[in-house]
Amino acid sequence: MATKAKELDPNSGGGDPNPPTGKVFENTNNVNIPDAGTAVTSDVVVTGVTGNAPATLQVGVDIKHTWRGDLVVDLVAPDGSTYRMKNSSSNDSADNVITTYTVNASTEVANGTWKLKVQDVARYDTGYIDSWKLTF
Repeated sequence: MATKAKELDPNSGGGDPNPPTGKVFENTNNVNIPDAGTAVTSDVVVTGVTGNAPATLQVGVDIKHTWRGDLVVDLVAPDGSTYRMKNSSSNDSADNVITTYTVNASTEVANGTWKLKVQDVARYDTGYIDSWKLTF
């Protein structure tokens, strides 16, 4: 069972072996994903980052869902460009999508409203976006 990562006190003797190296922008508001319904989005507003996004933009997602193969997951840049991170797969019956994707977003201006777009494309299973973040 995966658990939500949390920031550890560096003085406690523990810590993330791969801490983020850039600015982090996160949305922890839950967004329900309708079963076999329309796509939903969750916004992250990026400010204070000069220039374009990196070629190695880190997109951390924590999606709770009872059949992750139902899900299509995209990153939508401020200009509306869409980057597919996960396709649906009828053979993937595991729960949840908890991972970090690397997206080449180097042609996109960093500042603005980025969206995580998630759609459940098959029937009978449900879930929600628990949280997601961008690390520049």
